[in-house]
Amino acid sequence: MARPDRSVRIGSGAGFGGDRIGPAVDLAERGNLDALVLECLAERTIALGHRRRLADPGQGYDPRLQARLTALLPPAVRGGVPILSNMGAANPRAAGEAARAVAAGLGLDTLKIAVVTGDDVLDRIDLDAPALEDGRPIGEHGPVISANAYLGADALLPALDAGAGLVLTGRVADPSLFLAPIAHGLGWETRDWPRVAAGTLAGHLLECAGQITGGYFADPGVKDVPRLADLGFPFADVRADGSAVIGKLPGTGGLVSRATVREQLLYEITDPAAYRTPDVLLDVRGVTVEEAGPDRVLVRGAAGRPRPGTLKVSVGYHAGHRAEAEISYAGPNARARAELAGRIVAERLAPAGLTPRLDVIGPAGPADDPGGECRLRVAALARDPGHAEDVCHEVEALYTNGPAGGGGVRTRVDDVVGIVSTLLPREAVVPATEILEAPVARPTA
Repeated sequence: MARPDRSVRIGSGAGFGGDRIGPAVDLAERGNLDALVLECLAERTIALGHRRRLADPGQGYDPRLQARLTALLPPAVRGGVPILSNMGAANPRAAGEAARAVAAGLGLDTLKIAVVTGDDVLDRIDLDAPALEDGRPIGEHGPVISANAYLGADALLPALDAGAGLVLTGRVADPSLFLAPIAHGLGWETRDWPRVAAGTLAGHLLECAGQITGGYFADPGVKDVPRLADLGFPFADVRADGSAVIGKLPGTGGLVSRATVREQLLYEITDPAAYRTPDVLLDVRGVTVEEAGPDRVLVRGAAGRPRPGTLKVSVGYHAGHRAEAEISYAGPNARARAELAGRIVAERLAPAGLTPRLDVIGPAGPADDPGGECRLRVAALARDPGHAEDVCHEVEALYTNGPAGGGGVRTRVDDVVGIVSTLLPREAVVPATEILEAPVARPTA
């Protein structure tokens, strides 16, 4: 709920799926938050989730969901702080069931969990439609794995209106995850474009968590940031007039400054006059960024125009196979031997139409350095899995067929997921909210 001064405080507990858990727990415990948002989903992440779901219908959600919720639910429930997250990824319903099991194990019998679906639109995309990135038909890029529309804040509001303490979604636009609790807490209408723009700006600033507190900003000797090993995550105090103060908790490492905020403001903004989201066309050209105290920055001046009539859809497709292989050379003349090994592999792979990337890692050093060591890395992308395996075999064959002294071979072949985008009419995407009120039965001893 909004404070007497008509503001809400929204914390950012994750900026990607592999983010740290500790700073989010710190925010939940002593941040005096109105909501905590964990943004854990990227375009390839959800496509990979769909592949896991195809292999096991009970999977497809964020692999770290249980670990995050085990750490976060107790302080969040104690403080009455709802958590919103796209950790549902390719299977929000299964994520909700997994969350019920975590809640039951923690004894949180009153936790109300909401699952928001409707972003999976694989059955509605036109494979002949041009991709936004290159104009080629979507189906020409490769076998399609997934298609997920970017839902907006309006898809999450029913869950908050129902009093959910945990909201799990799939593909929701990153700023929309934050806009929903802001609009809910301040009573904003979803068609109040100036305020929706302001909330979207706050969400955009928070969506990458530690980036705005100095993590991605740091550059030693150029942009120094204190205590990066103890980096704190940000929050925003968003006022009823749409202005927001970005900050972090006292005692945490990192930095919130005009510079960190301005870098994040420009992050992924393709058109500053019309940054397209499901909620609004955001105009950041008039935004001002002012120091408001130690680790406090005031941001205001966002403008907005009515939301677009179409929603962006992220389409994942199978783009081939990536082979990576490495081998080390040590002793005198190590670098020259590693470079020769690379030329041998390239020549061997040429008949298959493969042009590998070759990297020799290690100092050049004098040729007679007895302690020299270099590692050759060979990488290539192949449509055919057999050709990908050939890359690995050729590097392994260097043991006895290449320069002297090769060792420590390591090989790996991965499927590659590519991403393109298209648009769908808004009315073709229908979000749905399901409330899971009763935790599953706790296991007996």
